[in-house]
Amino acid sequence: MTYDPVRGMRDILPDEVGWWRLAEEKFREVARLYNYREIRFPILEATELFTRGIGESTDVVGKQMYTFPDRKGRSLTLRPEGTASAARAYLTAGLQVKEPFQKWFYIGPMFRYEKPQKGRSRQFHQYGIEAIGSLDPGLDAEVISLARSLMERLGLGGLRLRLNSIGCAKDREAYREALKEHFSDRISSMCTDCRRRYRDNPIRILDCKEEICRPHIESAPKSVDHLCAECREHLEGVRERLDFLGLGYELDYRLVRGLDYYTRTVFELSSDALGAQDSLIGGGRYDGLIESLGGPPTPAIGFAGGMERLVLALQEDGKIRPEGEPLDLFIATLGDEASRAGLKLAEEIRSAGLSVDLDHRGRSFRKQLNLANRLGASSLLVLGDEELESKEGKLKDLSSGKEEGVELISSGIIDRLRRKKGV
Repeated sequence: MTYDPVRGMRDILPDEVGWWRLAEEKFREVARLYNYREIRFPILEATELFTRGIGESTDVVGKQMYTFPDRKGRSLTLRPEGTASAARAYLTAGLQVKEPFQKWFYIGPMFRYEKPQKGRSRQFHQYGIEAIGSLDPGLDAEVISLARSLMERLGLGGLRLRLNSIGCAKDREAYREALKEHFSDRISSMCTDCRRRYRDNPIRILDCKEEICRPHIESAPKSVDHLCAECREHLEGVRERLDFLGLGYELDYRLVRGLDYYTRTVFELSSDALGAQDSLIGGGRYDGLIESLGGPPTPAIGFAGGMERLVLALQEDGKIRPEGEPLDLFIATLGDEASRAGLKLAEEIRSAGLSVDLDHRGRSFRKQLNLANRLGASSLLVLGDEELESKEGKLKDLSSGKEEGVELISSGIIDRLRRKKGV
């Protein structure tokens, strides 16, 4: 009997992990430049956190969450996104009192029950930014700049930044009513999802990609025409700062986000490297989320991106590739006694911070040499009866073919390998 992974959940094998590490390391590097600190939150949360925070009418809560009771009957959910957990962590730690302004980043697995497709799994991985405690439009510009800087450092081209504002809670209510009026005599000819969205939250209709719905969406009212003076001023402040930073963007008055906590600024960064599924990062303000979870009014902004989709973009369009992890030394052993001696020598060399591997399968010298080359070993040391008797061997540079004699003492071999590495 064989066991396959659960549908929509896959293994990330060692040959692919290098791409993931490249993306993660660049993200950490850029986050550090902007003084964002890492946060790690639980995979499991109380279900109510997401139903209240994200919104019961959203597709995520209504159709995609992995929710189940624990042994005491409490409803728990595998986290489908990171922002609600970040808001909960902010309140749990009492930061609204201790240190209200926080800048965080996170990387981790998320779970949504939806149809698997290229770049999207049921267990997927997100990287994200959360900046909590300020309404400054300069902070919006900083978050957007960080997103763009990450993509540029990863060598991704064809970037497109779309920007919009959906206003505050009062603006959204006015806009919702305008959309209901607009779609009222059209909704019967639109898709099933849009008919449900019309009832629950008509703003979500603007997210629909179905061809039958697009003409009705294109003629819909614009969110910016329903902004209050304060929200309009905030949008202009964001645009002014993006212009000042030289960050090109386009206003997309149909752009909304799929979760109910979004307010004011919303944005999306995409790349033409991904074809139709071109979105790399989506984000915006969520100024009412922390208050909805029982905290004080607290403005905040952030973004999230899917690691799977980012890795695909890197593989297809990126100008940089993951560096290999060269092996400092491969010890080829011939015979049982040499195998034992090689194991001990390898452990001593590893304790000095150098990487060493052996064959462990008792194969021929030729096959061990082929393995050393496949592993990208920098040097080779052969151990057989003759070397053990003389207590000397030859250290071979596998790139140049040059050999030098060495005593089979770990300290001497360590010195040679360190000199070669320049450390």
